[in-house]
Amino acid sequence: MADPPMADRSQRLGLSRAALLNSARMAVAAVLSLLLARVLKMPEFYWAPISTIVILLSTINPLTLAWQRFAGTALGAALGALIATFFRPNWIVYGLGIFVCGILCSLLRVSSAYRFAAITLSIVLLVAHANPPWIVAAHRFVEVSLGIAVALLVAEVWPVRESSAP
Repeated sequence: MADPPMADRSQRLGLSRAALLNSARMAVAAVLSLLLARVLKMPEFYWAPISTIVILLSTINPLTLAWQRFAGTALGAALGALIATFFRPNWIVYGLGIFVCGILCSLLRVSSAYRFAAITLSIVLLVAHANPPWIVAAHRFVEVSLGIAVALLVAEVWPVRESSAP
């Protein structure tokens, strides 16, 4: 008896054509982000593909999520660098930073960006770095922005149908 066609095997395994295409799309986008970040010699290059993955694998519209991540990263990086310049990070400074971050997001009418702002502020304040806070913040912003740009480019060039989302 002949082997069933590949499509039949895939369906028996629970793999749809859409799932395979979405996985390929994500792999191409993540690798593109990684390679661009490495070519640009970004110190923490892994933030570019992570940002691409966050944008493309979300159930939120990529453009909406990209704006939230971009605005939040900018705010969190700036606030984190400002705090780290004047204060030695400890649990009180960190807690107040997260609090101020939420207040600023609300005042600037970007409350949906608060989670990204808080994450970026946390990385700038809590992760040990060899460079000054403003350099760390700038690198983080550029690395994330590159990942966002790649995600938006891939979303535009290779759109995914609703049925193929994970």
